[in-house]
Amino acid sequence: QEVLGEDKLMAILKERELKIYWGTATTGKPHVAYFVPMSKIADFLKAGCEVTILFADLHAYLDNMKAPWELLELRTRYYEHVIKAMLESIGVPLEKLKFVRGTDYQLSKEYTLDVYRLSSVVTQHDAKKAGAEVVKQVEHPLLSGLLYPGLQALDEEYLKVDAQFGGVDQRKIFTFAEKYLPSLGYAKRVHLMNPMVPGLTGSKMSSSEEDSKIDLLDRKEDVKKKLKKAFCEPGNVENNGVLSFIKHVLFPLKSEFVVLREEKWGGNKTYTAYEALEKDFAEQIVHPGDLKNSVEVALNKLLDPIREKFNCPELKKLSSAAYPTPAKAKPGEKGPKNSEPEDVVPSRLDIRVGKVVSVEKHPDADSLYVEKIDVGEAEPRTVVSGLVHFVPKEQLQDRLVVLLCNLKPQKMRGVESQGMVLCASSVGEPRQVEPLDPPAGCCAGERVYVEGYEGGEPDEELKPKKKVFEKLQADFHISEDCVAQWKQRNFLTKLGTVSCKSLKGGSIS
Repeated sequence: QEVLGEDKLMAILKERELKIYWGTATTGKPHVAYFVPMSKIADFLKAGCEVTILFADLHAYLDNMKAPWELLELRTRYYEHVIKAMLESIGVPLEKLKFVRGTDYQLSKEYTLDVYRLSSVVTQHDAKKAGAEVVKQVEHPLLSGLLYPGLQALDEEYLKVDAQFGGVDQRKIFTFAEKYLPSLGYAKRVHLMNPMVPGLTGSKMSSSEEDSKIDLLDRKEDVKKKLKKAFCEPGNVENNGVLSFIKHVLFPLKSEFVVLREEKWGGNKTYTAYEALEKDFAEQIVHPGDLKNSVEVALNKLLDPIREKFNCPELKKLSSAAYPTPAKAKPGEKGPKNSEPEDVVPSRLDIRVGKVVSVEKHPDADSLYVEKIDVGEAEPRTVVSGLVHFVPKEQLQDRLVVLLCNLKPQKMRGVESQGMVLCASSVGEPRQVEPLDPPAGCCAGERVYVEGYEGGEPDEELKPKKKVFEKLQADFHISEDCVAQWKQRNFLTKLGTVSCKSLKGGSIS
């Protein structure tokens, strides 16, 4: 998508082949968007480049401890096996690649001294800015996250490469490296960036957002289920993760894409140019259902060799050890009376950004609205909200809201409500209510999480008897800065904090 230092790149190529590296922090499980850089690595090798793949284990720990120290070695081994399996799946010869772990050289005396040298010239502002798109952003960042960009810059020197390749989300780290490496007497490197594939919910595909991604080891039924729920509105080519996957993964690997259709809908059609497929989808000649089914078939062909490799006992054991699942009671077992078998934590709530598509007064209740709210699914959800006396209808229409999506659907005066619009409420009288505001630029369906709890998996449906929401809601409040919080931890999306307009110190319901 972008190249920084193209003149230098061309000058090197006049003399010799390019030495390039791609690095990945060994945090959450790699997902199908990793096929984007893998296919480009295949291109680099075909072009004669010397390619190094870095498993950045130390970076994984520094990024807000996304890989706990005791799991670091296991996750790095998992990444090695799964990345190699991906490359083999698309026909990349492994013998032409060099594989390196960060801790192989990042703990040396020379490297450590360079970290200190770099920290003496880098400002806190520049370090935070450089990691803004990559390192987890919190109100009071740990020092480890500020070190992260400096280590990535030094990797270019210690791996003795001409260029670094990464996603366009790495751009600020790349420009940081170009600015600061020369201050240590090291050469400025070339930087090449691939586009980021939107996730299935429309935002960036992320390891921490379960519904946005398809894991490399997901079963075929999981792939089908996730694609079925994926945002793929008829005719809409914006933030369409299904189309983007075809554009950035399937077309580069196969140079064509086959839409599978029944004969009554025109039969199968082979596209040799992505633009033609996008045009037909925009004009609704290609149906979202057919597109999803076709991606499912093509994707499973890529994933089958990876699944097969990980079907052996040794790799099954490694996978479960590197990413342990919380212990659950065995069937028939009961814990002590009145005990809570699972933690009541915010990650159990499925909270998403929603866009209000329509608002009408409830036919049988003067205080209720019936809204249609898009949360990135195939159809908008019907939601009943008691906001008539607090928010004018025109202020709700087309606005972004924050929706709790995994409450058990409940009939309210004859209309089934499939979610709850979360609002700030004033403490005193007269009561004031304001719907919570996601950050500007959010997409419908984007996950809302509580700071520090972004990695958990929401319950499929909250059981009313367990009162999970009610227990968590007791600690919901609005800060003095009008930010929504749970126990002083901010509600966040990838674009920033969730807030309200004016009800500081209020509650959330």
